[in-house]
Parts: sequence; structure tokens; C-alpha cells
Amino acid sequence: MKIDRIDHIVLTVSSLDATCEFYRRVLGMTVETFRPGDGTERRALCFGRQKINLHQAGAEFEPKAAAPAPGTGDFCLIAAVPLAEVVAHLAREGVEIEIGPVPRTGALGPITSVYFRDPDDNLVEVSAYSEAPAA
Repeated sequence: MKIDRIDHIVLTVSSLDATCEFYRRVLGMTVETFRPGDGTERRALCFGRQKINLHQAGAEFEPKAAAPAPGTGDFCLIAAVPLAEVVAHLAREGVEIEIGPVPRTGALGPITSVYFRDPDDNLVEVSAYSEAPAA
């Protein structure tokens, strides 16, 4: 077996509406409502060729993580713009940067990152490669 990429991750959240509004406003993600064929209605945050599926805490969909809880996410997103633009946008949106910009190592090499929290205190890292990474 060989894995190509991440398609989606799941976040358990305390408020679907607050989470959707934050990721739409702060990170420019598109909110999608979908029905996976089992009659349920779900929401996802879409960006690029990936998405973050959302589960409401206490009403998670099966199957789910062994101990799903708001605030347990920690993930890195790669910006499509220079990190200086990310920092300026976060400031305009009133989002406090917890750490950064700082050098880190991404999947394809050196990156520069900033870290901040979403409404559930998930740790969100937004990064940029200093040079175009090798594919």
C-alpha cells in the first residue's frame, strides 16, 4: 500500500455555527453542507482539494475517534499567500498569534509558521514554504 495525501480530517466542535464562521472568516474556507447517503446532514470546511468534516460534540457520527472532544485538534495548513499576508490578515480579524513566525519543518522541507487557536482552542498552524517545495 502507498498513501497519496490526506483527503479530510474530522474536528469535534462545541458549536458548528461558531466553528464554520471562524474558519470562513479567518481562513477563507468554504462551508459545505452534505448528506453522505445515510440520511444525516453534515458540515465540512472546504479548501484546496481537502476538507475538515465537523462533528458536534455529544452528537458525533459513527465511526468516530475513541475519545472525541473539542479542542483536541492540532494541525498545519499551508498558505497560498506569503506568511506576512497571513499575519496581517490575522491581526485585522483580531486573532492573536500564540507563537510565530517561527521556522519549522513541513512534510516537504523548511517552513515558517504562525500558531493560533480556533473557538474550541484547537491549535491551528498556518505555514509557508520559503521556496517552492519539490513535488
